[in-house]
Amino acid sequence: MPRIKKGKRGSNKCSLRHEVLQLQLSAKGPLSLKGGRNGVKGESGASDDELASDVLSHYSSASESASVVDEATGGGGEPVDEQTAQEETEDKLKQCIDNLMDKSAKTRLAALDSLGGAFSSKLLYDFLIERRLTVSDCLERSLRKGGGEEQAAAATVCAQLCVQLGGGDEGEEGFKILRPVLSAIMIDGCASVSARQSCARALGMCCYVSAAEDGEDLVKSMSHLESVFTMSYPNREGTLPTPNAGAPGLHSAALHAWALLVTLCPASRLTVLLDLHLPKLQACLESSDVNYRIAVGETIALLVELGRDIDREFEFEDSDTLCECLKGLATDGNKHRAKNDRRKQRTIFREVLHYIENEDFSEEKIRFGVEGIYIDSWMRRRVYDAFKEVLESGVRHHLQFNPLLRDIFGLGPPLILDSSVKSSKISRFEKHLFNSAAFKARTKLRNKVRDKRADVM
Repeated sequence: MPRIKKGKRGSNKCSLRHEVLQLQLSAKGPLSLKGGRNGVKGESGASDDELASDVLSHYSSASESASVVDEATGGGGEPVDEQTAQEETEDKLKQCIDNLMDKSAKTRLAALDSLGGAFSSKLLYDFLIERRLTVSDCLERSLRKGGGEEQAAAATVCAQLCVQLGGGDEGEEGFKILRPVLSAIMIDGCASVSARQSCARALGMCCYVSAAEDGEDLVKSMSHLESVFTMSYPNREGTLPTPNAGAPGLHSAALHAWALLVTLCPASRLTVLLDLHLPKLQACLESSDVNYRIAVGETIALLVELGRDIDREFEFEDSDTLCECLKGLATDGNKHRAKNDRRKQRTIFREVLHYIENEDFSEEKIRFGVEGIYIDSWMRRRVYDAFKEVLESGVRHHLQFNPLLRDIFGLGPPLILDSSVKSSKISRFEKHLFNSAAFKARTKLRNKVRDKRADVM
């Protein structure tokens, strides 16, 4: 089954990026291009623009966490050996953890930003396993006593910490500590909107990673998320409430996190959720906020997909009205909306409409190193997007090396390739077959787990 983040840039950032890009391009040599379906490149490699984007994205992430990563590797000066770099990185991380307990809010916030950049761009399981309780306690303190900006940053690091620790006992232990305070901030109407949004995303990710086998934590987390986004549901007269400033963004974050957790629910629970939420979500397609409309449309498509997984004959009872509404949004030319908003909305709702009517899904390929995964379902897209929201530019690094993500996406253990293997080619079709087989195997395993949890739910 399908299951991605970021200190100050130095004055030499542009020259560094330029030099790295030139070295990368010269090392690769001429790139041959071959078109692919849905904008996916063929096996011959990525385009220059894509390569440039990947390289600049990587070095943007590295530069943002300069206090931890760049300084540990010499900061652009003399190269250091791997062991020395590792020791210096750990020293910087230890200092960041110490700074989380500093009296200065500015110092604590800088430490959170540096930890976030390091957690996103590197795998630090061995370092964190011995310090997980200390880090969790520091994050809990920032969440309880910090201001809105500090709370938002701490919540993001909470999610990244869970991704670093994985889905074992250590990750679950951290989630048990952090879940109550994440939930409390998220449902607190007096807390800052940015902090509530960040807590909603963190609650969804931490629960997905750490508590997949714990029905009680899953139910509680979903209930708290529902209490947030259902505030956008129509009242008894069928009228949508007028949203407060920042509310649509909060509702979108809570809805996306809830949708992520829905993918873990057993069939018996899914049936109840479909009946309860699909009609209300359809009404929310009339929301005045484009991003919330899109979040609602994607969630509807996901719920219908899960319903069809349970019963191949599943159909939403008011599907004709739903399709008419989706057609209107897919062709919306309202001049009162921003041009980019209209374009984004039309693209997403065309995909939703095609899936509802014909079960067509626009397949996407995510490439990293010599590997790639296919995003070929709404469930797989929701899971990938959730990790990308948390890890940002570091998601591809984690897909390559993080056992948690590789297990979730059916990739197996991290590859260890020598130069001769790297230069060999595997056909796109062979990779697609491998990814499909691995995903089907994981789905079967998930279904078994769902059955075991049915009594708990």
